[in-house]
Amino acid sequence: MNLPNKITVSRILLIPLFLIFMLVKFPWGEWKVDDVTIPVSHLIGAVIFILASTTDWIDGYYARKLNLVTNLGKFLDPLADKLLVSAALIVLVELQLAPSWIVIVIISREFAVTGLRLILAGTGEVVAANMLGKIKTWTQIIAISALLLYNLPFELIDFPFATFALWVSMFFTIWSGWDYFDKNKEVFRNSK
Repeated sequence: MNLPNKITVSRILLIPLFLIFMLVKFPWGEWKVDDVTIPVSHLIGAVIFILASTTDWIDGYYARKLNLVTNLGKFLDPLADKLLVSAALIVLVELQLAPSWIVIVIISREFAVTGLRLILAGTGEVVAANMLGKIKTWTQIIAISALLLYNLPFELIDFPFATFALWVSMFFTIWSGWDYFDKNKEVFRNSK
């Protein structure tokens, strides 16, 4: 397994650690900033999520720079993104920090595109993420990070950045899903 793929796998391995810090009630107290109070364990969980998210950029950088782009990497990278984002979104619903219907829309798109990827893989074609898919992923990561940080520092100026970012990520999620299906509609026609 090459270095970029190892970095991708590390992103997957950070998910259980993130979940533990977000869902287990540790008696470590709270961090208070103005009127915003964040449990310390949630702050640690947010940092783990952000760290795991940066590995998405790092693995891609090294894969391109070292010419180590592989079919395994093309499969694992979007899978790792989907697992991390889905886990975080479900946690946000559990903590009542994100509306469930938006999370359902986002996760539904992820399942649908994953299904299409499996169909394509069955034909021997492995499709790497395109630019719109990458924008979708980064808008999701920004929105989730802002929500995990309880909208800090924007909460200090009463700007609902986290909510705005979530709407933007939903927009790119829908758009990139539509684009993905539109570009691969021939696969469906030929698979009947």
